[in-house]
Amino acid sequence: MAVVALGADHAGFHLKEALKQWLLGRGHRVLDLGTDSTTSVDYPDFAAAVGVAVSSGHAARGVLVCGTGIGMAIAANKVTGVRAAQCNDVASAQISRQHNDTNVLALGARTTREDTALSIVDAWLETAFEGGRHTQRVEKVRALENTHAPAR
Repeated sequence: MAVVALGADHAGFHLKEALKQWLLGRGHRVLDLGTDSTTSVDYPDFAAAVGVAVSSGHAARGVLVCGTGIGMAIAANKVTGVRAAQCNDVASAQISRQHNDTNVLALGARTTREDTALSIVDAWLETAFEGGRHTQRVEKVRALENTHAPAR
């Protein structure tokens, strides 16, 4: 199986640990990029680590956990080659894969129950990109990585 990179801040630590055990139990290889406790840390550091692992090919996919998943998704999307989505339900996770070819999933430990998070991750890992009409759109998203903000 492909490598899944995991990262979390202090708010997401416990859910990350549960996800790690769940993934290992299903035969996935896991690259745990921290954090290793509930001591306060800055979420962008872990979003960057997972984003770089995915964009460099050291991991096929990444899963990030913070309080809501929002900050992690925002930060991870700053890494070239990352298409991160914050998902609260299985349907969103599936669509993010089918239509957007996401390679990083962000979850909220304060907003998503553990059993729901496991179902979301399972659906996200098992869902393939549909390609077709979505390929052109994903390519346009990739092209945005090479644009620059206008001068002020």
